[in-house]
Amino acid sequence: MSNISIVILAAGKGSRMKSPKAKVLHTISGKPMLYHIIKASKEISDDISVVVAHQKEAVIEQMSLYFDDINFIVQDAENFPGTGGAMKNIAPKNEKVLVLNGDMPLITADALKGFLEIEADIIMSIFELENPDGYGRVIIEDEQVVRIVEQKDASEYELGVTSVNAGIYAFSKSVLEKYIPQLSNENAQQEYYLTDVISMAKADGCNITPLVVNEECFKGINSKLDLAHAEEIMQDKIKSAWMNAGVIMQLPSTIYIEEGVVFEGECIVENGCRFTGNTHIKESHIKAGSVIENSTVINSDVGPMAHLRPLSHITDTHIGNFVEVKQSKLIGVKAGHLSYIGDSEVDEGTNIGAGVITCNYDGIKKYKTVIGKNVFIGSDSQLIAPLIIEDDVMIAAGTTLPSGKIEKGSLAINREKLRTIKDFYYKFFGK
Repeated sequence: MSNISIVILAAGKGSRMKSPKAKVLHTISGKPMLYHIIKASKEISDDISVVVAHQKEAVIEQMSLYFDDINFIVQDAENFPGTGGAMKNIAPKNEKVLVLNGDMPLITADALKGFLEIEADIIMSIFELENPDGYGRVIIEDEQVVRIVEQKDASEYELGVTSVNAGIYAFSKSVLEKYIPQLSNENAQQEYYLTDVISMAKADGCNITPLVVNEECFKGINSKLDLAHAEEIMQDKIKSAWMNAGVIMQLPSTIYIEEGVVFEGECIVENGCRFTGNTHIKESHIKAGSVIENSTVINSDVGPMAHLRPLSHITDTHIGNFVEVKQSKLIGVKAGHLSYIGDSEVDEGTNIGAGVITCNYDGIKKYKTVIGKNVFIGSDSQLIAPLIIEDDVMIAAGTTLPSGKIEKGSLAINREKLRTIKDFYYKFFGK
């Protein structure tokens, strides 16, 4: 692990998101923005601090679901607003301190490693843009940052500069200790700006070295439009990684895969599929339009247009079109089409016909259905839980099974006897 401390600024409201949710908790590929930044940071540092203020309890609670070794620092945003105020009372343990923003979810560990390779009082990240219009310019001479000029204050020469501030810095600990206490909020916004440290340090002759970074990796999220663009980038990265690992994807641009989903062995994913949560797909074929949520699929085929809801475990099984499975374990089963299997365990050799429903909810509680081996369940049957169907049972089409047990080797049937009324059609319609 490198000798660097990381501070992530996650205290802002993000008003441009137009949402009651804290900006850093908006999700990218299934995880909060801040999660992705912490995950990348942990690959290069074991000393990570997150500065919080707005909705601090929610931010801390969410991140504590994923990480148990993060230092959370509550900012006094009322008295010390701004990025400079956020850095007050920070006590990093290492001599180099990397300051990141909590709204840059596309950051990767590789993108951060450039800050480890340079020794300077301050390392300042910059982009090179073909069209820097609207950005402040970073003026560089002799490989050192001389000054940052806002566009409205730039000379004709400075307007031609293509280097702009990316907003990420690595400071020596001594620079922060000296200049953070000197920051003033005597400006139009009455905030304490971390960028003022740059100008003060430069005036005192400190070494400020620019680092050109990948604009895509350091993309900030300020609106839901930005969020959507970042999602596209993240999805491309996730899908490219899995295809390079051997997964076959048909029309990958139509497929959605969350961070945390795992593929193993040779899998085929057809167009329009969605994978969420901690889903695990192994040696399986997922057909067009299927949705798999936080479930496991092993050596099986699913779909098209099937839905595996959370905590389903499917092994050696055929799940056909318009079949929904919820919190159930199926091993060696065929469920070809138009069925709902919820809160169930179904053993090998069992066939589930079209229109079969496990009735697992009575309006108050959920109940379980256990189906043994080699059971044949005819179409349009309703299985009312709690229910146990032992091995080698046949359920006639159209049967409603009440709660209880069906013994091994039985046939279960409860249809009414067919009754016909002669000429009823003509009487009803008056013909």
